[in-house]
Amino acid sequence: MSRRSGQNGCIQEDGNWYVVRFWKDVAGQEKRQRVRERICPTSGAGKLSASERKRRAKEIIEASGADTVEYFEKVILSNHGITFREQAEIWLERMKNRKRRPVAPSTLENWERCLRIWLNPNIGDMPLGSIANLALRNLGTTMVKGGLGASAIKSYTNAVKMVVASATNEEGDALYPRKWNHDFIDLPEDRNPERPSVTADVVTAIVSAPNKKLYRMIYTLCASAGLRFGEALGIDIKSISPDCTTIKICQKAWRGQIHDYLKSENGKREIDLHPTVAAMLKDFVGERDSGLLFSTRTGRQLSQQNVLKRSLHPILTDLKQPKMGCHAFRRFRITWLRKNLVPEDLITFWLGHAGKTVTDTYSKLRDDADFRKQVAEKVGLGFELPSEHAVVGPNGPKIEVGPVAELAVSY
Repeated sequence: MSRRSGQNGCIQEDGNWYVVRFWKDVAGQEKRQRVRERICPTSGAGKLSASERKRRAKEIIEASGADTVEYFEKVILSNHGITFREQAEIWLERMKNRKRRPVAPSTLENWERCLRIWLNPNIGDMPLGSIANLALRNLGTTMVKGGLGASAIKSYTNAVKMVVASATNEEGDALYPRKWNHDFIDLPEDRNPERPSVTADVVTAIVSAPNKKLYRMIYTLCASAGLRFGEALGIDIKSISPDCTTIKICQKAWRGQIHDYLKSENGKREIDLHPTVAAMLKDFVGERDSGLLFSTRTGRQLSQQNVLKRSLHPILTDLKQPKMGCHAFRRFRITWLRKNLVPEDLITFWLGHAGKTVTDTYSKLRDDADFRKQVAEKVGLGFELPSEHAVVGPNGPKIEVGPVAELAVSY
């Protein structure tokens, strides 16, 4: 818009008339068009002086609205009268190539799936400008009838909002600004989100079950370090310290790919292991010095679904436990750390979460490796390892299930 304002035009003689030529946005065209308007005759009655012609030319340009934001927005809206489906394609392509906060392939795949299955079939052919509160309300009703849960409906309607917001003018301003009325839209709320976890007894039973050494190591790491499943499967042996007490988390595994960015910047961190787990890990690594820590016999990346289907879910069935993923181990670890009064900023560091206050950013506990190792050893595991991995004495796994208040002052 800054390039379209303040025009003086070009005054020229055209036959028996003085005319002013200036640029004007035209509906249905991307480029502006050069237009002309008569100012006055070149002679006789009605002829104006040079200064009067300039003033009159300015008045004509102002009257045309060519320099106004209102006219510009009106024309741009007509030029961008595209459907939701078309704008969704543009939005998705932008997300794939975004440099600021790159989007994970798993998230892109979820968006593509929801567009293909739910959004485009229901609102894909609607003009983008008509996607407002009523359209979102009707879409929500359709998804409820289709059997979608509250969490999925919230995620899919958020995608609709992002598609609408992605239509902008050349200045980056929204073409279809919306004030979403959530009371009117009336989407179901996820009041009881399912976040399965496991108890200490269940973790002990899982890691003690007759199992491949590889699977036992995965479950032990997830439960004792709070790793996300993709992070665990993406660990490179080179990211493990020589004594196996520290692991650098800097990549994740996803469907045969290795991604060098994590869920957030805070995901890049160091995990400190209890000496018992470190000894178990050192034995598991053996003489290897490169490659993925967890892989198939041919060196390929493990499939998360295969680990669940072939190992974890059968174990849970035998234990008469509901099916769940490895994230349950992560919730177990957070619960255990809080029960034992571990400093909150150290918990957020180990788990790869962002701090919530300015104080969290000031704290430098994460930089004190000796203190971190001391806490990791004192807080223990919260579950028992099989006898061949147990350590007798002060480095043995702690299995207390209640808060240990004295730890807060002994660190």
